[in-house]
Amino acid sequence: MEKLFSYGTLQYEEVQLATFKRLLQRKTDVLCGYRLEDLQITDPQVIQLSGKAVHQILVASGNMDDQVKGMIFELSKAELRQADEYEVDDYVRIAVNLASGLQAWVYAHRSTLA
Repeated sequence: MEKLFSYGTLQYEEVQLATFKRLLQRKTDVLCGYRLEDLQITDPQVIQLSGKAVHQILVASGNMDDQVKGMIFELSKAELRQADEYEVDDYVRIAVNLASGLQAWVYAHRSTLA
């Protein structure tokens, strides 16, 4: 199983049901060294599913005092690919270490790769 840290719309039950056809087990965790910024969404399907035209996007800050609270989900590899399809092109999946010591995937702004 893969671990995915979510701080946004993947926590919504309706998004989970539409994306994974099930509700995901969740556990709280924190990601340090990142902050959230607003992102205008233009994909009509994502807007309809989430009910929001502005989503949050993770940006590396380099400041370990910056913290983002979220949820850890366990997904199969196939479900992780489904999550990849749900996210718009501004997001990229990266591996991170969480405050709990767990390693997980998270969706961050493409600028994080630069």
